[in-house]
Amino acid sequence: MSFFRQLVATTNLEHLRALAKRKILRRALSARDLVAIGLGTMIGGGIFTTIGTAVKGAGPAVIVSYLLAALTSFFAALCYAELGSMVPIAGSAYTYAYATLGKLVAWIIGFALIFEYGISAAPVAQQFSASFQDVLKAAGIALPAWAQQSALAMHGAWWQFWSWDLLHSQYDLVAALFVIALSFVLSIGIRESATANNIFVVLKIGALLVFIGAGALLFHGANFHDFAPMGWGGLKPFGGMADFSSAAQPYGIVAIGAFVFFSYIGFDTATTTAEECRNPQYDIPMGVIGSLAIGTLLYCATAIVLLGAMPWSAVPVKDPLVVALAPLHQPWVGWIVTVGVLAGTTSVALASLLGQSRIFYVMARDKMLPPAVSYVHPKYKTPIYTTLITGAAVAILALIIPLVQLLNLVNIGTLSAFSVVCAGVLYLRAKRPDIPRSFKVPFVPLFPVLGIVMSMFLAIFGLSTLTWEWFIGAMIVGLIFFFSYGFWKSKPEEIRPVEEPEALLE
Repeated sequence: MSFFRQLVATTNLEHLRALAKRKILRRALSARDLVAIGLGTMIGGGIFTTIGTAVKGAGPAVIVSYLLAALTSFFAALCYAELGSMVPIAGSAYTYAYATLGKLVAWIIGFALIFEYGISAAPVAQQFSASFQDVLKAAGIALPAWAQQSALAMHGAWWQFWSWDLLHSQYDLVAALFVIALSFVLSIGIRESATANNIFVVLKIGALLVFIGAGALLFHGANFHDFAPMGWGGLKPFGGMADFSSAAQPYGIVAIGAFVFFSYIGFDTATTTAEECRNPQYDIPMGVIGSLAIGTLLYCATAIVLLGAMPWSAVPVKDPLVVALAPLHQPWVGWIVTVGVLAGTTSVALASLLGQSRIFYVMARDKMLPPAVSYVHPKYKTPIYTTLITGAAVAILALIIPLVQLLNLVNIGTLSAFSVVCAGVLYLRAKRPDIPRSFKVPFVPLFPVLGIVMSMFLAIFGLSTLTWEWFIGAMIVGLIFFFSYGFWKSKPEEIRPVEEPEALLE
């Protein structure tokens, strides 16, 4: 096979559909579990981590920013649902790209998904750490200053690794230990992880509902005057940041739309567990669309109540929901919200680590990564090596890289993956219209094209030059590994079901 043909080689869809019928991983998840997994990633990290900064950057128009991000996610969600019901294999956008656009694009998207799933667990872990340390301080316990938060000290440009001063840096010790603990929970089993996630989802949604109900008592419509004080705003919100300690602030509807996009990451996590669903053709579309719809309603309701309860200029970056309820003089309400923050960040990190470990598992199974790491534990039926490797890598990121930089890297990886998934739907509708689809995206090609255009719009005009530099630099490293290993080892034609392939293909 020629060099170019290897780059564009795709997996056989019939083989993938047959592979989906194998029972290597434990099939224990229902549509309700997938909705909860999606909400587990969506509700918590975004609303608790970004809403204070988002309000500072857009004023009451932050509601438009949330809707702009939601609309972009909606078009992508429809495409995820169609591909997930067609090819019910773990791996999310990576698998879909391999089946439609070829080996090279699959690797690029698999690498981009590291930003969406793997890195996204790190800022959430830092938010958990901040809230947990507040609880400790209320009890009179304080960690040493060097162990409270991440701050990487440097004496040169970010790419000059030799200038990083680890001795004088600060480290978020709680965040790192938190990630490691969750990784061990995920190693025990998917059913146990899903049960824990469901509990956390109930707690955090309950806390948000308490905030919405209590905050409505403080609502003042006058707070929405001067609705868009920043206008459409800064298209390069973090442009010009030379180091990790800068506190540059995004502003304007578009820039904040890209910034809060982190809040919507998660509905597609349902597709990474396709091989652990009881009925993936039904469960995956329900999980993807259901979690996105519920999450969007909660985000908009929370933003409206927060802005109605206090002037946007007075909303703090840290603990905005608790501060907004202070005029009620009911401490128990604030404690409920704090419990929601802890539960929310826990479930988000848990679901993100779950998604990343499954993507690594599929890439290793396809020999894009060393096959040894795809080992499935005989008792727990989980990809234990990829789970623990993911946990260790994310713990290091949470330990030392500050929050804002992590959030932007997450967003650029997600928007890239969304664009490829939408393109995959267009490709398969043209090339393979014969394949059964239990769910179809309406108004093709309009909706997939809108998904691509809006994703690229937010990525190009809403994210900074620095973010693109980090993303491109990481991609170059990833491509070097691909051409050194995955390009030669992975062979799409060798991906076969092990058990009775002829019977499965009938």
